[in-house]
Amino acid sequence: MTRERFISEVRACQGRLRRFLASLCGDAALADDIAQEALVRAYVCSDNFSGNFKAWLFRIAYNCFIDNLRRVPAPAATLDAPEALRVADPAASDAAFRHEELRRALSLLPEKERTAIALHYFEDLPVKEIASIMQIPVGTVKYHLSVGRDHLKQHIRI
Repeated sequence: MTRERFISEVRACQGRLRRFLASLCGDAALADDIAQEALVRAYVCSDNFSGNFKAWLFRIAYNCFIDNLRRVPAPAATLDAPEALRVADPAASDAAFRHEELRRALSLLPEKERTAIALHYFEDLPVKEIASIMQIPVGTVKYHLSVGRDHLKQHIRI
């Protein structure tokens, strides 16, 4: 892959990648750090790349996220929402509350459920592609989505 093609592909999906990582981490700064690490790893390996760039990059980012979980103990939950979920308009405080409640509920889910939910509902990826990113069978992705939805229902007041 040429440098120009790599840059073009990254530009096309970097916002979605950052949003995905922010939904996993709950921390925009940490998500940016993990995204940067993933992009460096992807660039180093880009000569050997062939296939679906977005799925490949998300897989690398997911691995970086897992590596980060192993290296660093989980921080205490913060009340700050990721920048992607912040609402600047004070009139939209109800929407901000709903986003904060969703972010809090997502942070309570196990990592695999949170990842499947984020990829499916936030990034609109099909189950087959999620299975490829998470390197698990399609049936297991469906299980994580089903159980994750049930857990979210328990944590979110409707």
